[in-house]
Amino acid sequence: MAAPRQGLVAELKDAVTPRTALLVIAVLLLQLGFITSYVGALHDPSPHELSIAVVAPPQVSPKLVGALEAVPDDAVRAVTAPDAATATERIKDEKIYAALVVDPTGTEDTLLVANARGPAAARAAETIVTALDKSQGRTVKVQDVVPLAKGDTNGLSSFYLVIGWCVGGYLVASILGISAGALPANPNRALIRLGSLALYSVAAGIGGAVIVGPVLNALPGSLWGLAALGALVVFAVGAVTMALECLFDIIGIGIAVLVFVVLGNPSAGGVFPPPMMPPFWRAIGAWIPNGAGTDAARSIAYFGAANLAVPLLVLAVWAAIGVAVTFIAVLRKPRYGRELVHP
Repeated sequence: MAAPRQGLVAELKDAVTPRTALLVIAVLLLQLGFITSYVGALHDPSPHELSIAVVAPPQVSPKLVGALEAVPDDAVRAVTAPDAATATERIKDEKIYAALVVDPTGTEDTLLVANARGPAAARAAETIVTALDKSQGRTVKVQDVVPLAKGDTNGLSSFYLVIGWCVGGYLVASILGISAGALPANPNRALIRLGSLALYSVAAGIGGAVIVGPVLNALPGSLWGLAALGALVVFAVGAVTMALECLFDIIGIGIAVLVFVVLGNPSAGGVFPPPMMPPFWRAIGAWIPNGAGTDAARSIAYFGAANLAVPLLVLAVWAAIGVAVTFIAVLRKPRYGRELVHP
């Protein structure tokens, strides 16, 4: 009976190499990181520096601004606006989340919100302002100046659309790397692979925009604007994933999952907008393609493409870094011989 046990031990030693053990440990850490990131970002939403404008007579405005600023935990960043029309424009330009319009002739004020920018932020503003008005013997009514589309009841369509594009980006890059080798054989092969990624990105961008627009009526806004955004999101994520594979082989796929899934998804501002998230996720969200893409998709759908410059620049920088690193890796370490599968 001793011989089989020795054979099993030998097989175990041969099967479980140090590299395999390290990869399994890395997957475990990635899994635990996933749980930590999602639960940490989303389990206890509370406002932080939620921007609320005050429209009130000069003798009342400073008192209200001070009262809003005094809300615990820096929940509100209060500013003033000269009138309701200006406050509404600032909400539509995504400069503020809400505005309290005081009626000096009565006891009922109006809270202007934009559910399209995040229902959780609108609800938080309503809770804060309602408590403030109640303490002064006043009431408040809520007016939604940028409502959600009928097919976008919870305001999550922009987020899920961009997450779908991100998933496609790193999956197609991973598949190309697995089938043809993580490192392209030479610069021409790298160009062909990136060209294939670009074509895929265009198809994915158009397909996603058509699905959330004409097919499901989930998002309003420019079909071609969303399609162009989708192409950029998919290409940026795919190019960076390709670059990580060139640098770290199969481990690069795990790093891409860490960046785009573990960190990118919960910080993207989909389930909760940035003022409702903890500091770490609030700080990184806008600088990862998931968050930049969600901000841009929401802007195109609901806010007339306001404030697109920064998210588009973020996506362009990620794409440029992915392309540059891929070519640098190939030029520094060319892989001679034919690739298994084109491209």
